[in-house]
Amino acid sequence: MKKFLAYLQAEKKSDLEAAHGELGNDFYYYEHDDLGVNYSVEKTVFRVWAPTADRIELLLFKQEESQVADLKYEMEVDIGGTWLAEVAGDQAGRYFIYQVYLNGKINQVVDPYTRGLSSNSLRGLVVDLAKTNPPGWEQDRRYVLKQPQDAVIYEVHLRDFSSSPHSGLKYKGKYLAFTETGTRSPTQDQTGLDHLAELGITHIQLQPVFDFATVDDYDCNHYNWGYDPYFYNVPEGSYSTNPSDSSRIKEFKEMVKAIHERGFGIIMDVVYNHTYYTEESPFNLLVPGYYYRFDEYGHYSNGSGTGNEIASEKPMVRKFIVDSVKYWAREYHIDGFRFDLMALHDKETMLQIERVLHVIDPSILLYGEPWMGGLSPLDSSQQLLKGVQRGMKLAVFNDHFRNAIKGDNDGMGTGFVSGACHQELAIQRGIVGSISYNHDIRDFTEQPWETINYVSSHDNLTLWDKINKSNGWDSEQLRIKMDRLAQAIIFTAQGIPFMQGGEEILRTKWGEHNSYQAGDQVNQLKWERKSKYSRTFKYYQGLIKLRREHPAFRLKDAEQIRKHLHFLAAPANTVAFMLKDYANQDRWQVIVVLFNPNRETVIFNLPGGGSWQVVVSGDQAGTKVLQTLEGEQAEVEPLTTMVLYQN
Repeated sequence: MKKFLAYLQAEKKSDLEAAHGELGNDFYYYEHDDLGVNYSVEKTVFRVWAPTADRIELLLFKQEESQVADLKYEMEVDIGGTWLAEVAGDQAGRYFIYQVYLNGKINQVVDPYTRGLSSNSLRGLVVDLAKTNPPGWEQDRRYVLKQPQDAVIYEVHLRDFSSSPHSGLKYKGKYLAFTETGTRSPTQDQTGLDHLAELGITHIQLQPVFDFATVDDYDCNHYNWGYDPYFYNVPEGSYSTNPSDSSRIKEFKEMVKAIHERGFGIIMDVVYNHTYYTEESPFNLLVPGYYYRFDEYGHYSNGSGTGNEIASEKPMVRKFIVDSVKYWAREYHIDGFRFDLMALHDKETMLQIERVLHVIDPSILLYGEPWMGGLSPLDSSQQLLKGVQRGMKLAVFNDHFRNAIKGDNDGMGTGFVSGACHQELAIQRGIVGSISYNHDIRDFTEQPWETINYVSSHDNLTLWDKINKSNGWDSEQLRIKMDRLAQAIIFTAQGIPFMQGGEEILRTKWGEHNSYQAGDQVNQLKWERKSKYSRTFKYYQGLIKLRREHPAFRLKDAEQIRKHLHFLAAPANTVAFMLKDYANQDRWQVIVVLFNPNRETVIFNLPGGGSWQVVVSGDQAGTKVLQTLEGEQAEVEPLTTMVLYQN
């Protein structure tokens, strides 16, 4: 195997590609599903892919803090570039590490496939996964979606959700916070899962909850969003009550089960595009250089903007990513995956992920960011940028729609809701789910389930902070109207709606646009704002109720959109549309939606006379009739949405 170490000294991209090409041939591809640690009471089998290693020893420890191994096994070369060791007897609870002899060096490394870890990821842990299942786990079921556009996604960081002293939650910053019920803020408003049930969302997207590198498992003062991946197949230890044993696995499953029992799905934010460590990453310590992309000079390429990028197009890298998401879906009953910087994953890898996961469950949600953090050597035909997803069963974040609604992310720029003119066409494109609707109204999707519609996420300013920055001279009342108008556009548009957790209570991070390590004080959901901004919470709640109860806002495909959704003639700097003919078997025959971002009342012409029932107007939203209009016109207040229906 020494001949394959040539790439360690390679100085040119062509040399690296030649060396890695040899590793990519069939002889060094391992196709089976037993990489990592395979436990049984009778024996535990350790299998690791390391075709360039000269020798590998398996070291086993009874205690986490032991400096000397209790057992040492010489691993044997096996098929497909793998090494194998079988250890007789029940090894559950033992810690392990591999000692890899490679090109004159000795690397101590935990296998990237490991499913258990010691605290702070220093060693792997042999786990009897069956014993981590909470009571009733076999009966746990995913959230069933008939179509992706039925989802209402709520993004939140696990710690932000519960860390506030006003949360009323016992397990602050822990997985178990999502198992608590009956929690209240000091003003007796519902918090935690009760709050989300009250709001009406369908799916909780958690920012990274796999093991990440920069937080000490025992230091509650350490904070990070988690986009610094270390071990992909193990839950993060700092969110558990005991990071040194299998508690993190059991408590993660308890969280999933509790979320499912309350009627929600759970989505994982996954970061396979880069690793936190480069030279010292588990990947590099096992097979130096293979898992990464390089530029023409032989340097690590930086399409992620964080110092390296994973080479998903290489056979064993692709296999690792596919195996990993498959493991989370099967072992942890995950309902969906959000891919960070998805454009860095080659198209074929994402196609394989989609096929594998939708065999497990066709309603698993798949979506991601259709951009990169820098330039990548990945062939442009394989980069999953906006538009490349056409015809695939996955969605991408719609920054075109986002920017049209609110303007830029962090600056003074304005959008449709905050004062910019000439945004009507961009808003119309978003409303139809960014499909090819007609000659002018067209964008990057083939079907509405391919767009994630949103105005804010964990990145950049919160929506409320953005409006405060771009329109700080306006009164709070006007700024709240802008906020509500922005979300009304999202929740009445075709596609999949997504919101940043806390926006329903006008979430603020005090103007911090990149709070990835700013700590709990800045990032936590400030539950006391629910009482202060209760009318805004109820408005968001009403918009979600309207969407979920009326399938006209969730049309099945592009053909239905072109058939049932029609734009109405509207005054300058406004948008009006109708959903007609009991669209998608809606119980309302005709629905009209009117957006007025202007500073004065605007009169809209309605499509025909008669009686119109108003369900969204002013600061109220929902399905309850607020008033009845007679005739062919409707007056819409400044910075306001009106939704009416007629039977």
